[in-house]
Amino acid sequence: MKDSNTKTATKKTTGTTAAKSSKTTTSKTTTSKTATSKTDAPKGIVKAKSSAAEGLRELFVDSLKDIYWAEKALTKALPKMAKNATSQNLIDAINDHLTVTEGQVTRLEQVFASVGEKASAKKCDAMDGLIKEGEGIMEETELGAVRDAGIIAASQKIEHYEIATYGTLAAFAKTLGEDEAVELLVQTLNEEKEADITLTEAAYNTINFDATEEE
Repeated sequence: MKDSNTKTATKKTTGTTAAKSSKTTTSKTTTSKTATSKTDAPKGIVKAKSSAAEGLRELFVDSLKDIYWAEKALTKALPKMAKNATSQNLIDAINDHLTVTEGQVTRLEQVFASVGEKASAKKCDAMDGLIKEGEGIMEETELGAVRDAGIIAASQKIEHYEIATYGTLAAFAKTLGEDEAVELLVQTLNEEKEADITLTEAAYNTINFDATEEE
């Protein structure tokens, strides 16, 4: 009986030891995984969304959707700027750019088609912020030369954003071998550069000097 009891006790002890060993191993494994996870994602690294672009083509298409939204938003913002401007040169420049922007919306649809994608818009936070900044400038200035100068400043920020965006998109398209898209995007890029020059001339030739005289 003693031998039987001794064997039973030995089995229980062995089982308990094995269970503890298993728990310890599991705990070490979990700790190891946690440590690895922390190593893989250092502090300060932005965690990508599940819908994040995995390749250049996806990033290119996402960027197209952003600027498509941006151009459509501009077709609504530009008339308000023109209505609040007093310089005829500035009003003409804004109205001309509105016509050009409407054409750019259509051209973007051609870009989408050229790369086999359906044209769709995704809210562009950058353009949304720039448009709101322009509206804020108009609210904070009296109608006249000073407001005109503010409208030009806001408009040029928009132009510079568009120049940067179309330049980048053209570079992406070239890398992806989308020659038709490159041609269309470069055409729009050149239009944006011309618009920026027009606004600069308007500012230096008349409006900024008039704004100084009002002070």
